[in-house]
Amino acid sequence: MGPRHFLAIILLVSVSSALHAEQASCTFDTFTAPSKYTINAVQGIGDDGTVVGQLQDIATQALVGFVRSPSGVITVYSAPKSTMTGLYGDNSTGTNAGSYQDSSTKMHGFTLTNGTFAPVNYPKAANTWLFGVNHVGALAGSYGGGGSVKGFLYSNGQYTSIAYPDGQVTYPMAVNDKNAVVGSSASGWVNNGFLWENGKFTTINFPKSRFGTILTGINNSGLIVGNRISADKSWGFIYENEAFKSIVYPGSFYTVAGGINNNDVISGQIFLNSSESIGYTATCK
Repeated sequence: MGPRHFLAIILLVSVSSALHAEQASCTFDTFTAPSKYTINAVQGIGDDGTVVGQLQDIATQALVGFVRSPSGVITVYSAPKSTMTGLYGDNSTGTNAGSYQDSSTKMHGFTLTNGTFAPVNYPKAANTWLFGVNHVGALAGSYGGGGSVKGFLYSNGQYTSIAYPDGQVTYPMAVNDKNAVVGSSASGWVNNGFLWENGKFTTINFPKSRFGTILTGINNSGLIVGNRISADKSWGFIYENEAFKSIVYPGSFYTVAGGINNNDVISGQIFLNSSESIGYTATCK
């Protein structure tokens, strides 16, 4: 199971948490899944507006990746010989980052560059998840298994391990062009959001969030998006200059942040009720 599925399971926050931060003023553009599918997760967004994520086949329940073009065309994608595929990052130069599960339930990372598939497997690791890709080709993801998962940055042909102090699992979810990485780590049920930069961790946690914080995106100006988690919902936020602003779609059950590009456009998912959701891109102040 990949961390975005981990997000889908534990990305949870109570309505009362929204009171702990100023609400951002956002303009939303929404989109729906193609016929025969529902949206399972909306992830990263490229500078050109390309959005990636995961859909679920209504008939078979299979999980597949998707790429939504700037013009709104959604293309469904499954990795070769996969039983489950998700796309997490887009770098606007034709490369997507994703993860897939094979028939033995082993996880693998991959890149999809202008339709060409290339596997990414951390050396000698039981499982590999790939989540982020920047404009110069650096990759961020996780590796491991058996209850212990570490993160990594792959840049200039070299792997650098990223292990949050005292964290049982570390999931780097996004990387900008300066190789600054954001993600989350957990031991038990409590998650810590983190920024990893030049080998150093900065913990970024939304105040009074019962089960902690998950960071999902960072752009080149250092603007960060993520989600605070608590009960059975997730509320997205923007983090800038040590301040949090909530992302709230009017009238929604809850709103999740998936990524942010260098034009400060945010991608994510809006839950209209307990079972129905749509995707969005938004500009927020």
